[in-house]
Amino acid sequence: MKREIIKIDLDKCTGCGDCVKGCPEGALQVIDGKARLINEAFCDGLGACIGDCPEDAIEIIEREAEPYDEKTVVENIAEQGEGVLKAHLEHLKEHGQTDLLEEALEHLKELGMESPIEMKRSEQVHTCPGSAVSQWNKGEKREDDEEARVSSRLDQWPVQFNLVPVQAPFFDDKDLIIAADCVPFAYPNFHVDFLEDSSLIIGCPKLDDSEYYVEKLAEIFKQNSIKSVNIVHMEVPCCFGLNQIVKRAMDESGKHIPLDETTISVRGEKK
Repeated sequence: MKREIIKIDLDKCTGCGDCVKGCPEGALQVIDGKARLINEAFCDGLGACIGDCPEDAIEIIEREAEPYDEKTVVENIAEQGEGVLKAHLEHLKEHGQTDLLEEALEHLKELGMESPIEMKRSEQVHTCPGSAVSQWNKGEKREDDEEARVSSRLDQWPVQFNLVPVQAPFFDDKDLIIAADCVPFAYPNFHVDFLEDSSLIIGCPKLDDSEYYVEKLAEIFKQNSIKSVNIVHMEVPCCFGLNQIVKRAMDESGKHIPLDETTISVRGEKK
């Protein structure tokens, strides 16, 4: 069958094993100094391991692969203790994998085991915006909402990773915001809290070419006098890849620019 599954770039992989720790399903092992996908049936394709890889060596692709086997995964994880089992079930819940979660809970009952998480069969699972739908009540519109409108703090163009020039006057002596492109839509005060007297670059660490980002950012760091860098990304696992992109670019540039990080929840809150 054709489905989403991880792919490891062995040229980038250093064999640190961080991804193995981030995979409670047990799909990964370090063999001969490299991380390996040892069992396709144990990889759910949700990419929790991506955020744990310091070398940006893991991506999600779609290809022919053995079907994911939730029952076998649950049996293997249960042997590792309640903490690992709970991490796996929470992982499914956070990513909106309702069917797999219910299959796992049902199989635990068959094994005579209690679930380490509380989950009603009829409960709506909170989903990861990268792979599923989520909706909530925004609240009623207030009469004073019009007064709360703010003017744009953006003082440059372009802003997209692929379009910004390597050298530009709007980078010099400015704080640089490098934001995942979902952030300004999720966080309502983005202009006020981040763009005042700052330059901006936006992009998607999951869907765009990360190697190109690293190379271009390294040149931007080299050719401009940037005061500081703030990485602003969403809380979903794939978005943390932006951190590795920026850190690799900083290393390649040879610069030591003060670096900060801000995480935004899918509900539009700073974490």
